[in-house]
Amino acid sequence: MRKQHGGSVQVFRITGARTGLAEDVRGRQRRYVISMTIRTLSVILAVSLWNVERYVAVVALVLGALLPYVAVVIANAGRERPPNLPSTFITAPTRPMVAPPRAEEETSRAESERPEGT
Repeated sequence: MRKQHGGSVQVFRITGARTGLAEDVRGRQRRYVISMTIRTLSVILAVSLWNVERYVAVVALVLGALLPYVAVVIANAGRERPPNLPSTFITAPTRPMVAPPRAEEETSRAESERPEGT
């Protein structure tokens, strides 16, 4: 696929290529910041609801305690694996092996090849 960006600059997209390192790091940072924002909001919710709705506050506090671990694991998960690309090599067709004749065929062939007077 060919895309046009801006003036006369052509950008070619290779479908099987990995994303760039800078783009990968940017995506991981974005996921981490979103996770930490949710954690901050859950801790604030736990503090504000502690005397009002204790069960919701405890759930929010547990979420706030577990989310940093999950966020770090997700952020450090590493780069994605490239998809398996189809092979560009065409294999040569295999020739069938010539099998030795069977014993029955040998006897019938031997009988048909004999001279008729013997």
